[in-house]
Amino acid sequence: MTVLILTSEQDVTADMVVAELNDADVPVVRLDPADLPGGVALSGEYVHGTFRGHLSAGGRLVSTSGLRSVWVRRPGVPAARVAEPSAWLTEESSQALYGMLHGTHARWMNRPDAARRARRKPWQLRLAQRSGLPVPATLITTFPQAAREFAERFPDLVVKPVSGTHPQEPPRAIPTTRVAPDADFTAVAFGPTLLQRRIAKLADIRLTAVGDRLLAARKPAVPDADDVDVRFAPPSGPWQPADVPPRIAAAVRAYLHQAELAYGAFDFVEDADGIWWFLECNQSGQFGFVELDTGQPIARTIAQWLARHGPGPESRPAGPVRVTP
Repeated sequence: MTVLILTSEQDVTADMVVAELNDADVPVVRLDPADLPGGVALSGEYVHGTFRGHLSAGGRLVSTSGLRSVWVRRPGVPAARVAEPSAWLTEESSQALYGMLHGTHARWMNRPDAARRARRKPWQLRLAQRSGLPVPATLITTFPQAAREFAERFPDLVVKPVSGTHPQEPPRAIPTTRVAPDADFTAVAFGPTLLQRRIAKLADIRLTAVGDRLLAARKPAVPDADDVDVRFAPPSGPWQPADVPPRIAAAVRAYLHQAELAYGAFDFVEDADGIWWFLECNQSGQFGFVELDTGQPIARTIAQWLARHGPGPESRPAGPVRVTP
């Protein structure tokens, strides 16, 4: 049985998991949907009530009936590399590839439809609230007056994009930024704006969830730093392993189950009272930087999840999953 990884060619994070699968002698095929058609080929036959499907990539042929799991890591847009790309060919290729894969019994990390939904920040915030995770007071609005009134209620605010990275090539990260006390909110009318109460943080928390396994890391914040976004903040030492509070662990598992996710990279900030405030969950977030600092076996844990047989936790109630370190 083979593990299928859908991702771009230059993906060091996927390389780490491929190495773990190779060490465990688990067959793995890696392909980028951007190479379909061309470097990637497919065929599916539906005859007399049966289905036979095959994928070819890098000189290797794999039967879809022989797939044990599919890791949708960071795949390219189908048909993006053909000589004459078009929206029609992209849709045709996407329907063919993902439609065939959905017809298999493979486990998914994560299903494309669940992953697309999970990217929506407003949906994340509401799901986090329902799951029992502390969420900072947040406003998403195009009403300037609503922004002004929110700033009066919560004078210390940050602003961040609703959608995440800017869709340029390569994607550009937009930092979370503090809002000046005398900010003019007139421009809010020209596009949805996300304002959020700033948490005076002692540390940033990255919690990587793989199935039911939770691996958390903590990084102390720089005192009185103007940079509130850990990605752009000055160095403050390496990430360190952290214990997950039981209440947070239960809430994260509830979040994953309701979101139908087998993998999620959660960002929290910890305040002076030890409360972990939810910021976001990236359904395909990086983990290599945490593993390098902490030594936590995240890549191995993902490889073990992918190598297991049976249905994934996204298709049944959450329960204990044993993963050998």
